[in-house]
Amino acid sequence: MKLKLKLSYRRGAGAKEIRIPFAFKTAAIYTLLFSLILVAVVVGLTSSYTAYTVRSQSLDRLASFIAGRYERPRLPSPNGSSASHAPKFEDDTETSLENFAQANRVYIEIKNTDTGEVTTYGNSSINVAGHLETVRRVGTPSRHWMIRVVSNENLGFAGLPRGAFVSIMALLLLVSAVFGGMLIRKMLRPVYDMTQTARSITANDLSKRINTVDSHDEFRELAETFNGMLDRIQESYEKQNRFVSDASHELRTPLSVVSGYANLLRRWGSENPEVLEESVQKIIEETDNMQQLVNRLLFLARADRNTQHVHFERFNVTETAREVAEETRMIDEDHTLEDVIEEDVFLVADHALLKQALRAMVDNSMKYTPPGGTISISCRDRGGRVELEVADTGVGISNKDLPHIFDRFYKADGARTRGRVSSGLGLSIVKWIVERHRGTIRVESEPGQGTKFTVFLPKQQTPCLPEHREAGP
Repeated sequence: MKLKLKLSYRRGAGAKEIRIPFAFKTAAIYTLLFSLILVAVVVGLTSSYTAYTVRSQSLDRLASFIAGRYERPRLPSPNGSSASHAPKFEDDTETSLENFAQANRVYIEIKNTDTGEVTTYGNSSINVAGHLETVRRVGTPSRHWMIRVVSNENLGFAGLPRGAFVSIMALLLLVSAVFGGMLIRKMLRPVYDMTQTARSITANDLSKRINTVDSHDEFRELAETFNGMLDRIQESYEKQNRFVSDASHELRTPLSVVSGYANLLRRWGSENPEVLEESVQKIIEETDNMQQLVNRLLFLARADRNTQHVHFERFNVTETAREVAEETRMIDEDHTLEDVIEEDVFLVADHALLKQALRAMVDNSMKYTPPGGTISISCRDRGGRVELEVADTGVGISNKDLPHIFDRFYKADGARTRGRVSSGLGLSIVKWIVERHRGTIRVESEPGQGTKFTVFLPKQQTPCLPEHREAGP
């Protein structure tokens, strides 16, 4: 994760929001916690070092003071016995060194290194191991002594015993780990929410979303991305439901017509030639409509699964445009068909799919152009691309319907579609074919002024084509 601050602005509120990366916050938390522990350790060690230094200097001065007060005459020992070679304190009092040791909180040990005789003053019951001490050697040509001064105080760390100091440091580490873990868990809350939300999502309930109010780092972006993914899944699921519902509705009408005329035939068709002819004609017509609808549904289903085969080859698109124009003249006598087709326009594309798209645009113009109107087909070479155009003088498309004409099963208002049968799938297929060929389609229309579809296709196709974009909702 990048350690940087990201500034963003909430829409409408105008408030600036600072997003701090999770890695930065984690590093800051643990740096702060361990810095506090480090400061405590440094303070403890510094305090201990200072205390040790001061006490050591004090012991050195005490040892020097005692060494400087020696005299040759014998000094009575504290228990009343005499030592012929022991030192004698200046005031010649029996308790002077004892009082001196107690007053300075030290233990004094004087050893005659010649005889091995030891005289002690102060608290001799302490365990001198681990206590601060200093040793001073004093001697004359005939006698030698070793003076040992031991502090009665166990300085420890920061005035605490060593065990207590170590326990406090361990406790601080434990508290830091627990506190840091709680903060990290709080920052990771969106991940836990995401897990719970993912577990609670079912096909019947896609409305669950993650709360992103309390997060201000990468996890908020992750939660927003996850919510966006759920929005797209829900939208896709709703599209699928609408697709099934619309397909069922479109099939229900021709099935009802076929069923009605079949019943009519069963009752009176064998006795009335006119009823028989009308019923058979309608059944054939509605069967063709159903077959066309089913074929389009299968085409879109294969397109959604990326199993619709596209075979690219180089061919003369001029001939294809003329074929569509001639076929249209044969089946449509109600409109004037014009064609402006350039010679020898070649294109790398799927010949069958491109012809299907061109026919679908022409069929759309035939449906929505009143008898006597004009339909034109154009094919032009524009250097690196080919333009195919179908224009008509029909009823046109309103501004509110124009953005949706490529949506599946979308049908315009009643004024445009009155008396015309349409499944609302033809233009969806056209858009898929165009986009699968890395092309674009443009629609220009005004109500009552006609409609013009212009398809722009590259003349060459790259070996690896991107995944198609779904045409329609």
